[in-house]
Amino acid sequence: MKSTRWKRTEAVAAAGLLSLLSLLPAAPQARAQAAATRFLGTISSISGDTITVKPAQGDARQVEVPSTAQLERIEPGQTNLSAAVAMQFGELAVGDRVLVNVDPNASAATPQALRVIAIKAEDVQKKQQEELQAWQRGVGGLVKSVDASAGAIVVTSGAGPVARTVTIHIAPSTILKRYAPGSVNFEEAQAAPITAIQPGDQLRARGEKNADGTEMTADAVVSGGFRNISGTIVSIDAAASTIVVKDLATKKPVTVHMGAEVQMRKLSDRMAQFLAARLNGPAGGQAGGQAGGQQGNGGQAANGRNAQQGESGAGNGAGAQRGGDPQQMLNRADVIHLSDLQKGEAVMLVSTQGSSDVTAITLLAGVEPLLEAPASQDLLANWSMNANAPEDAAAQ
Repeated sequence: MKSTRWKRTEAVAAAGLLSLLSLLPAAPQARAQAAATRFLGTISSISGDTITVKPAQGDARQVEVPSTAQLERIEPGQTNLSAAVAMQFGELAVGDRVLVNVDPNASAATPQALRVIAIKAEDVQKKQQEELQAWQRGVGGLVKSVDASAGAIVVTSGAGPVARTVTIHIAPSTILKRYAPGSVNFEEAQAAPITAIQPGDQLRARGEKNADGTEMTADAVVSGGFRNISGTIVSIDAAASTIVVKDLATKKPVTVHMGAEVQMRKLSDRMAQFLAARLNGPAGGQAGGQAGGQQGNGGQAANGRNAQQGESGAGNGAGAQRGGDPQQMLNRADVIHLSDLQKGEAVMLVSTQGSSDVTAITLLAGVEPLLEAPASQDLLANWSMNANAPEDAAAQ
């Protein structure tokens, strides 16, 4: 099975080349003939002047690239050949994505290329990293309100004392996507209008923020309706990769499917106590600062909030700087697997919508101290969007 990271890289590389394939002649017979002499894939090996290309489906194909062949290079996501630049055969490398136009009149045993259009693997990686950083610098949170006519979405980002509201401005050029029902895969997200976004949805946006970070003009937004569940594990079926959780809110059992992409972490007792104190507000600040400080360098007391946010706490220093943001603390919690969960254990999770059967997006164990903190669900929902920022957005 291909890894998620591999599939995302493939999606980024294929975006422009797939668009070029759409330029094939429109008539069915001409389209079939042209398709037989053009193929898209990834270079798996190079021997002399022959490249082996592995398409997304089907067997690998060998093609000879003579000196007379036209070789061009385009950037990831580019759909216009006017921006292509000439390249040399020696610049091709294993891992590059190529669109090959085969000479239908060549009589040699190995097909010969008339033209090769390539997207370099390093260009894909660079573009992917730039896109990922743009999403990580963005805003993730819960939708508070939507004004479709004004193109404004108010999002609550963070939880407890560090929660803040950000207004997301939508322009005509903003890319709006929504997760498909029952899916947490960004690649399956579909274009959707702003009217599809509802209060309570989870949302992530990238774009330009104002100076104080309270507003953003978004160039891309992805949203979805998900469910927050807190409860205890009733049973675990490792073979089926499912757990049954008794929802504390509804008092009913929910079957939770634990897919390969679910993010699972477990809080230490100390971290859970600290987070609970932070989410309970100023009254828990001192206890939270002391607990968080013990996790910092040199046992220094942790500031109640990251020092850049300007709120004083029980102390300062390295422990404060690293321990103040609850969602960053969740990112540092231990990664666990289905086999680490136990019957009777309390968990919090974000899942797809559903009343009795859902798919988990994120799951957090070791949460007993958090269950009495009202803001804990917002904490997990915000973390879910921040932790799963789309990494293949360059494929849009």
